[in-house]
Amino acid sequence: MSADVQQFQVDLRGVVDLLSRHIYSSPRVYLRELLQNARDAVTARREVDGAGGHIRITPLTDASGEFVLRDDGIGLTIDEVADLLATVGRSSKRDIFDLPRSDYLGQFGIGLLSCFMVADTIVIRSRSARGGSAVEWTGNADGTFRVVEIDDDLPIGTSVHLSARFDADDLLRPAAVRELATTFAEFLPVRVTVDSPTGDIDITRPAPFLDAADDIEQAVRYGRDLLGAAPFDAIELHEPATGTRGLAYVLPYAPPPGARQATRMYLGRMLLGERVDDVLPEWAFFVRAVVDSTGLSPTASRESLVDDAALERVREHLGAGIRRWVLELGLREPHRLAQFVAIHEVGLKSLVRHDEELARFITRWLTLETTHGTMRIGDLVERYPHVRVAPSVDEFRQVAGISPASEVLVNGGYLYDSDIVRMLPDLYPHVTVEVVDVTGELDRLDPPPLDDRDAALALEARASAVLSASDCSVTVRSVDQPELAALYVADPEVLRRIDRGRTRGITGSLWGGVLDRIDATTAAGGAEDLRARLCLNWSNRVIRALVRVADDAVFARTVQLLYIQALLAGHHPLSDSDRALMTTALTDLVALSAGLEEDSLPFDDAF
Repeated sequence: MSADVQQFQVDLRGVVDLLSRHIYSSPRVYLRELLQNARDAVTARREVDGAGGHIRITPLTDASGEFVLRDDGIGLTIDEVADLLATVGRSSKRDIFDLPRSDYLGQFGIGLLSCFMVADTIVIRSRSARGGSAVEWTGNADGTFRVVEIDDDLPIGTSVHLSARFDADDLLRPAAVRELATTFAEFLPVRVTVDSPTGDIDITRPAPFLDAADDIEQAVRYGRDLLGAAPFDAIELHEPATGTRGLAYVLPYAPPPGARQATRMYLGRMLLGERVDDVLPEWAFFVRAVVDSTGLSPTASRESLVDDAALERVREHLGAGIRRWVLELGLREPHRLAQFVAIHEVGLKSLVRHDEELARFITRWLTLETTHGTMRIGDLVERYPHVRVAPSVDEFRQVAGISPASEVLVNGGYLYDSDIVRMLPDLYPHVTVEVVDVTGELDRLDPPPLDDRDAALALEARASAVLSASDCSVTVRSVDQPELAALYVADPEVLRRIDRGRTRGITGSLWGGVLDRIDATTAAGGAEDLRARLCLNWSNRVIRALVRVADDAVFARTVQLLYIQALLAGHHPLSDSDRALMTTALTDLVALSAGLEEDSLPFDDAF
């Protein structure tokens, strides 16, 4: 039967451009759209007569000259074929974006148009399970199409025939077709096969992330393939209202900084996307989920989900399941929870600062460095209701040496630790937090007893004269740690000034001048004595013996070595002058101990 040539109701070239630039991310999606159409057709036929269930793909070969996808689904009547593109024959991009993907003909039409990204000509041959003649629809890239009834004795179902565009030939050939079919349709509940010279290749198989209870080993193998390593654990996810279920694989390694969770998402077991955001809460960065849903809505591109109330419900329920896993792991296997926290601690610390929900159930398992060793926060707040924190690593190292054993001092210098300690009173109302100040801690120390005060003051003056060239003053205090001889103390502003001095020595005149102006501005601001201090411990026998050293050379070299020892103990870098001072002091003390004559010693006359 002949038919008049008709014109599309939309500029086909503009639609193809729209599809490739604004809706679909790649021409590769043509096969996903055809598979989705075929799967929907099979589902529709099962509701009519219970038959159907096979999709067959014949790739393009030099011998065949065309790509063919066949299904034994519901098929199309001539009226449905005639109206096929009327659904998408609108005048604006908004109309195409807003088409409901739940509408069968609308979805079929959008899926069909995607084929024009890889084909110049599309032919559809179909026979409906509802009766009627077979029909053929032919669409061309020039914007024309024709619909005719045909007398061929076609089986019920639909076949789509594509003639490749010159630049898309490879996407229709066997290797690409098998790869794409496996990617998109591996877990479809209908049989999908790809023709091959050696026989049919079955694409579909059971979904291991949906049947984990039946075959846990297969689920773990799937997780290993997904993550590239054996997962730390697998968490079953289920939200029955939307038919959403799957597995969340706990990463056995820390993800890159700033990484967000991303879910491999299936709709009706058809792949929606490899990395779909917002299916899980943001804080669930430590899992990679594989999820299938029958109740969530895809966008027009079928590459992401519509952010609606259903997705919000799913996100809350799946997040609750992951949170429950953490709590139950802490009760059943606390050692494994400690392993989990150790892997993901930096990321967890980053998130608990801004996520009150996560902070409530995970903070107690995080660890902090303290003067009593690394402690879990839950144990810390239970044993020490008053927590003292040093804001930087340098301050912690300085104050830790003089911190009383009855108190706890936390190192807040590591990433996020200071912020987390400041949060503790909000999470644990019985806890108080004190931020320590290095200079204030030194001033809290007791001076020597009154009977020793004159000797201590004389020691301070004499030792300060020795270290004047090192821009360091000396203070004598009593520290209840007899093994500690000396402690190098410098507040953050002093350390910054020292760093500027070191930088000035290795930079040119321009930056040296900038640093000079910074120092001048700081001095003009009324800053107090910006010098480091060497705290000598009056409780240490070396310091008490030093008071009785009359020989200026021995005294000077001993003080200089105490200064170097305190720098090293506090993990402070030695400058060139500090290293020279250490070498000279050691050399001179060795010479003195060997009994060399004074005039043969390499002493500098100025102490």
